[in-house]
Order: sequence, then C-alpha cells, then structure tokens
Amino acid sequence: MNKFENFIYNILDSKRKKKMVVILTATAFFLSLMMFPTKMVLAKMLPGKSANTFSIYVDTPSGSSIEETSKVSHCVIDFLKKGKEVMNLALFLGQGIPLDYAGLVKGASMKQTENVAEISINLSDKHHRAEPSFLMVQRLRPEIQGACVPLVRGTNIKFIEQPSGPPTLASIVVEIHGETLSQVRSLAVDVADTLSNTEGLVDIDIMADENFEKFELIPDKEKVARSGLSVKQVNNILYLAFEGMIVAHKNSQNTPDQINMFLVLDRESKELSASTVETLHAKLSSLNLMNMRGMMVPLSEVVDIKKAKSNYMIMHKDLSRMTNVIAETDMVSQVYPLLEARDKLLEKFENDYIITKAGFSTYMFDFTLEDRKTHEEFLIRWDGEMKVTLDTFRDLGGAFISALVLIFLLLVIYYKSFAISGIVLLGSFLSLIGVILGHWIANWFTTETFFLTATSLIGFIALIGISSRNSLLLIDFAKSLMEGEGIQKRRAIAVAAATRAKPIALTAVAIILGSALLAGDPVFGGLGVALISGTVAAVFVSLLFVPVLMDNSKAMDFDKKS
Repeated sequence: MNKFENFIYNILDSKRKKKMVVILTATAFFLSLMMFPTKMVLAKMLPGKSANTFSIYVDTPSGSSIEETSKVSHCVIDFLKKGKEVMNLALFLGQGIPLDYAGLVKGASMKQTENVAEISINLSDKHHRAEPSFLMVQRLRPEIQGACVPLVRGTNIKFIEQPSGPPTLASIVVEIHGETLSQVRSLAVDVADTLSNTEGLVDIDIMADENFEKFELIPDKEKVARSGLSVKQVNNILYLAFEGMIVAHKNSQNTPDQINMFLVLDRESKELSASTVETLHAKLSSLNLMNMRGMMVPLSEVVDIKKAKSNYMIMHKDLSRMTNVIAETDMVSQVYPLLEARDKLLEKFENDYIITKAGFSTYMFDFTLEDRKTHEEFLIRWDGEMKVTLDTFRDLGGAFISALVLIFLLLVIYYKSFAISGIVLLGSFLSLIGVILGHWIANWFTTETFFLTATSLIGFIALIGISSRNSLLLIDFAKSLMEGEGIQKRRAIAVAAATRAKPIALTAVAIILGSALLAGDPVFGGLGVALISGTVAAVFVSLLFVPVLMDNSKAMDFDKKS
C-alpha cells in the first residue's frame, strides 16, 4: 500500500502528471462516445433471442390461387427439410397458424385468403445445437427467398421470430396516413422501394391488397325465371363448380365440433386453361341444370360474366385512414437504417411535396407531406420495435438524469458543497467509459453483433450508486485524516486512496464475479457486460481521476477550515 500511496502522491505533486490524468480521462470519455456515430458500438432495444421455433409467412400476390400459394410453400418446405435442426413443421394453407406470441400482434388470425400461407417450424432444443435460431433465420432467408420468390411473381416470404421483448408488428413500421387511397398506395410503394434499397433491412412488405382484375358471375334473374330454374340452384352449382360447398356434417369422438363434409369437383374440372372471358364462358357452357320441365339448361345461358377490379383493403388507426409498410432488420439495430431511410425519403419527396418535420416530441421522426398541386396532406409516421427502442432509451435516459440530480442534491445537503458533490457526480458519470468499451470488446468474442441494449442502460444506472460510493469513501476518509490528525491535504488524499483501494477492489471483484453469470445470457448479457466493464472503469476513475479533482478543489481544504 505504501507504493500505491507514493504513486498517487507523486501524481498529485506534479502539475504535469495531474494534467495528463485529466487529459487521458477526457480523451477516453470522448472517444467512447464517438463509438456510437462511427458504429463501433450499436444500440438496440434487445438482441436476438435463440428460440426453439420460428414461422415463415408466404404471401403471393392478391388474387393468386391456392395452387400457386401451395407451390411456393412447398418450395420453402423442401429447403427446410434439409436442415438437421428442424424437428418437424406444419403448413397452414389459406390461413394463419394458431395464435402464438408473435402472431398476436401480426394479424395471423385474420388471414383467410387463398394467397396466404404460414409455416410453423419446430427446432431441436437450443441447448443442444450450436447455431441459435436468429442466425439460422439469417442464413436461410437469402437462400429460400432466392429460390422460391421467383416461382410466382410478386411473392413475399417473411421470416418471423419469437420476439425477445415487447411484441410489435415489425422492427420498422412506416404508417402512411391520408384520405386518397390511390395516393396513399403510391406513397407506400415509394417508401417500400426506399426501404428495399436501405442496407440492413429485409422482408419489406406493403400491408395492402393489390388491385387485380377478376370475373364476377351474376345470375340473370329474368333469364333464370324464364328457364324454369331458381336462383338458389344457380348459386349452388356455381359454388360447387369453383369453390365447393358443405353438403353434410360428421360427428366424431375426437373433436367437440361437427366436421364439415364438402362436395367439390375434381381439380381437372375446376381449372381453367386460360384467364379469359371466352374460357370461362366455355366452362359455364359445360355445366347444365335440369329445370322443372326436365330440360337441361346450360349455365352460360342464365349467368352474365362481368370483368371488374378488386376492392382495396381499407385500414384505419385512430380514425385515420392509413397503410403500413413494414421491414425487418438483418441482425442490425433499427435506429441506423431508420435514419438513413428517412433522409432518402425526405430527399425523394421534396420536389413534389411541402415537407413539415415534427418537433422534438414522442413522434420526432415523423413528417407531414403537403401536395404542391392539390394541397392534400399525408402523414408519414414511424412505429414498430424501432419506436419502442427510442422510447425505452429516452425513458432510461430520463431515469439516469433523474438519478444524477437526486444524488447531487443529497450530496449537497450532506457536504454543503457544490464542488464536492460535483466531484462525486463526475466520477460516477465517467463509468460510462467502461460500459461502452466493454460492449466494444465483447463484440470481438461473439459471432453476432453485441448490441448496447436497454438492459445495458439499466446496468449503467445501477453503476451510479457503486461509483458514488467509491468517491464518498475517499472524500470522507481524507476529510477525517485532515480534520482529525491534521495531515496535509495532498498526503491525506494519497493515504485515503491507498487505504480504500483494497475494499474498493474487493467490492469490484464481487460485482464482476456476480455479473459474469449474466454476461452469457442473450437478453441480459448487456446488463452483465455493463456491470463488469463499468465497475472496472469506476475503480480506475475513483483511484486516479477523483483524487486529482479532490486535490484541485478548494472545497477539500478541511485542514485549513479546522
């Protein structure tokens, strides 16, 4: 301890060495902060979570047949079967999978059309395989999309993982609010194109139906009556020919509900050789109904064929008409692609729209577009996990500032000195150096990106009390030496630092060993790394930087006051 005491005293006794300590500490602090804009350390709400299951959503273009959807789905399944980690899987054609944690907010229960399918994949236990599920998804995504998407033009295949935090519709959600559906749709396409060209974003999709052509079969009531048929007869054979219909029910001991029995034509009879009016008319001509006089009447004689456009799906949020554009992140933080995509959108829209940016509020990244010709307004609002991330970091930042202010006020009451309270507070704040550097170093030893997460900030807030305690021990001990034994200030600070170094180091070791259990956890790993690296930084700051501040502070002249 005498050696460490002399070491501290030599630093305090030399203006050059003290200046060097301050410069090195300040440099380390600002360099650590620069790791955020330089992307050496990335921030995210929560890292990827290794689960034993994930899902794949298959969306073929609106109006696609169940056969086309099945073709794409089985292409995906063929790829999945090759993986030794895949234990079993289930395909749900024309509907969503039974509701799970992710599906509750992604609208899986509302899928009831022929152009959608969902595949549920169960993996081997995560403790018995080397590759976590989120890395498996990252590896499979380009392979499956590259092989299966071209089978049906306009198909979208999305990989859905179980969220490790609050469930959201997607990592990044862009809401386009407006009253004119065609213009909202046009803006949604522009936003989707921009997101597609933004690095780090995958699974981009517009949550809106496409406007496709369809054929409407309308029974001519007058012709139906003259032919001796009924409208019900005509409707039944139409459903039978193209959809199928329930003709009976079956009871079973294995299910509490009745099982519907369908009557439907075989595939060859249902299929059309071409999507034309003539082909459909020929199909109707081959279907005959017997009227009340026993005569066979071709269906084409009593049914009109009309070509029409499909109707857009209309979505509302807070009584405002809107359309969502969603995107997932490919093992990157949501914040950086958001900022890049937002700048691109502002540049793209500035010629045709008057842009009004939101102020510093909950929706600070939103902006309003006013058409220069029609003066119609549209709102571009950002949501999803990205917004949860920003809100969480904002709230934790507010909690951190509140903790600093409260500690400062308590110290002012205790010491009756703003200078001493500032020394304690500054020493606590500088533990941030260790937190950031710790995440940078941890990133070297992980196969995926080690993000600074919300749990990391919780660890940093917890470090404030530990760092403050270290500084308080030094100040109180130095004060007692100066007032009680009359030791000169500089020597008292050196003795206090040397004497309290051992309990400070033992406390740090206990925290590090306890936090090491958390460092390997996928969700709370940030908390463990923050506590470990922040504690190490707090020790160095408390034993080197804080003594320099104490020596330079006139508020520490207790010996003269006594």
